[in-house]
Amino acid sequence: MLSNLATRDVETLLHPYTHLSNHRRTGPLVLERGEGVHVYDTEGRPYIEGMSGLWCTALGYSNAELVEAARVQMGRLPFTHLFSGRSHDPAIELAETLKELMPVPTAKIFFCSSGSEANDTQVKLAWYYNNALGRPQKKKIIARRKGYHGVTIASASMTGLPANHMDWDLPLPGFLHVSTPHHYRGAEPGESEESYSARLAAELEETILREGPDTVAAFIAEPVMGAGGAILPPKGYFPAIQAVLSRYDVRLIADEVICGFGRLGTWFGAQALDMRPDTISFAKAVTSGYVPLGGISIDPALDEVLIGQSEKLGGFGHGTTYSGHPVACAVAIKAIEIYRRDRVIEGAAEKAPHFQRRLSALADHDIVGEAKGLGLIGGLEIVADKASRRQYEPKAGVAARCVAFAQEEGLIVRFLAGDRVAVCPPLIITPDEIDSLFDRLTRALDRTRDWIRSEGLKPV
Repeated sequence: MLSNLATRDVETLLHPYTHLSNHRRTGPLVLERGEGVHVYDTEGRPYIEGMSGLWCTALGYSNAELVEAARVQMGRLPFTHLFSGRSHDPAIELAETLKELMPVPTAKIFFCSSGSEANDTQVKLAWYYNNALGRPQKKKIIARRKGYHGVTIASASMTGLPANHMDWDLPLPGFLHVSTPHHYRGAEPGESEESYSARLAAELEETILREGPDTVAAFIAEPVMGAGGAILPPKGYFPAIQAVLSRYDVRLIADEVICGFGRLGTWFGAQALDMRPDTISFAKAVTSGYVPLGGISIDPALDEVLIGQSEKLGGFGHGTTYSGHPVACAVAIKAIEIYRRDRVIEGAAEKAPHFQRRLSALADHDIVGEAKGLGLIGGLEIVADKASRRQYEPKAGVAARCVAFAQEEGLIVRFLAGDRVAVCPPLIITPDEIDSLFDRLTRALDRTRDWIRSEGLKPV
């Protein structure tokens, strides 16, 4: 029997990324409040939020300084916009701060409200840039299978997950996908990570040459793949890829929506993985998820073209109502102040070895094939046979069952395609809380193993 709140939810809300018919039967987990790394449901039961909400609440829940920053800005200037040359202090200060932090040459910052919007803007600007340079054919975008870049029409076209394409008439023409850089699943027997990276770079080069270098505008990549499975790239991957991109004048877009602001123990994921992008997309942890905010870095070459196009066309025809929303910018300024003052990112780097040791140990579990990550993010893959890496039928929903058991153990994690389970806790998590998280996840895996046996599930 669903509660009153659950019934109201089922009758009124269309939930993202949810099995809608199952949801009508099971109802939602209704959360009421949060504190630190914990969230609490309407019955008062606590859960470790092992996914930072959706990869974003890096500073945890109910941070009084972030709440106060929003309150003060709401009382001072709750809204204005950046259209037609208007501006406000929070947007200016935040843009200055982000320019200092960016690990790539940055002339300007463009703000929006989400990672999807940021990546959609990247596509538009890549097209606009090449039109301005007299290269109207140089428009194709290459992404990776299992990459995740958002759900707007352009960003979903870059996303490399079937659920984002089936029956949506996506991807649009001009969006291409190359192999997932997942050594565990994609490497040949005995192939080293470096050799695998070289093979992936050769595949990228073959794709560019097949399409024609004069038609390929950009390549987009997450430093560590998030929604595609929390997948770490193989050793040498980005240097190998970048050598190809440089040969054919293809811009590299770093999608830092998940990895940015400390997740890998560095301000940006690019710094942890020898990645040298032309431009960066960011969102999520820039405000610790408290207020929607996203954006991109504008490199000097692009900035020069944008200014020239305004002279030619009479203006810059892009932007949204909430680009640089003052409340969001004020919260982001405070979040970055906290990251710096409290050494949150350095602390994440210091805790990462402990986190990764506990994660790696799960590879010894009966049903886990791979358990790997970087910083304070990781993924594990449930398999039916460890030696052959064979999996269970997708319809069995083994990873989903594991996540349900974890919830019963007081832990929120996320299942992803390919029977993978992702872990991405707030950066403020303590070593003791890391242990509690993995103790609960281990119990969930034990229960999943027992459930598999009771159901008699077999490998595909």
